[in-house]
Formats: sequence, C-alpha cells, structure tokens
Amino acid sequence: MEFLKKLKEYNRIAKISEIARRYFVMNSFDGILTILGILIGTYVAKVESPHIIISTGIAASIAMAVSGMWGTYLTEEAERKKKLKDLRKHIMVDLEKTKLGEAERAAAIIVSFIDGAAPFLSAVIVLIPFFLINLINLQIAYSISIALAFVLLIILGGFLGHISKESILKNALKMLLAGIVSVVLILLLGSYG
Repeated sequence: MEFLKKLKEYNRIAKISEIARRYFVMNSFDGILTILGILIGTYVAKVESPHIIISTGIAASIAMAVSGMWGTYLTEEAERKKKLKDLRKHIMVDLEKTKLGEAERAAAIIVSFIDGAAPFLSAVIVLIPFFLINLINLQIAYSISIALAFVLLIILGGFLGHISKESILKNALKMLLAGIVSVVLILLLGSYG
C-alpha cells in the first residue's frame, strides 16, 4: 500500500502516467507492425514452421523491448537530470535528494519499463495462435494472428481517439490504415523477390 501511495505522489510530481501512456501506445504500435511484417514476410516466403515464426517474432520483440527500455531510460534519465540541474541554477538548491529528485528518477525507470514491455506484449498477443498450433492449422494461425494485429491497431486507435476526445472511429481507422499500408508495401516488395 505504501508503494502505491508513493507511486501516486511521484505521478503527481513528475507526470509519469501521461508520458507512460504515450510510450505505451507508440511502442505497442511498433510491436504490432513489426510482428505484422514478420507474419506477412514469412507467409509470402511460405514458412511453414510455427517454431520459426514464433522464434523470429519473439526475438524481434525482445530486441524491441531491450531497445525501448535502454533507450528510454537513458533518454529520460538525461532529460530529467537536466531539468533538476536547470531548476538548481534558478533556486540554488540541490534537488537530487528531494521528493522531486526521487519522482524524476522513478519516472525514468517506470516509463522505460513500459516502453520496453509494450512492444513485447503486443507482439506476443499477435503470436498467440502459433502457440496453439496443435489445435489449429498453420493457415488458420496466420489468419487469426493477422486479424489480431488489425484488431489491436483498431483498439490503439480508439484509445487515442478517447484520450484526445476526438472521433474514436476516425482514430481507429487511421491506425488500421497504417497496418494496411504496411501489408501492401510488404506484399509489393515480396512480389519482386
């Protein structure tokens, strides 16, 4: 309970939820499109091994997770340290050991975790049908995974519409269009291979 209380306080001070939400959506989007690309690429290449599809997808999602966590942590840490140093110049007080300093450090850790977890989780969700290959055939797994990718894109777009208090449908369609454009470009590239 004390942890949640502290987390709420840090969020109030450092605006963690707003930044975390942004990172979550951006990187979920990246994870979905990456796995969608892998699915379309492996389908065009006639890959029939669920193991190859799963291991390729998981490897890509791990790389995105590490990249997201590492890059975000280093970036957020640098930006937040700069903020504290700039404030220190104006008020002539070291803020490192204050609640503000603690909140800024916590924010860097929390948003970097969310940044890394988002593409990994979205990728794993899209790959679920390939884990069920003993229950369904490969073509159905491909179809369900691709459909899942598009459903997740629609949900993300709807979420953005809700956040911005704009049309949920319009935002969902924008995200869906990004997925369609990706698939079309991959198929066009694949037709020349």
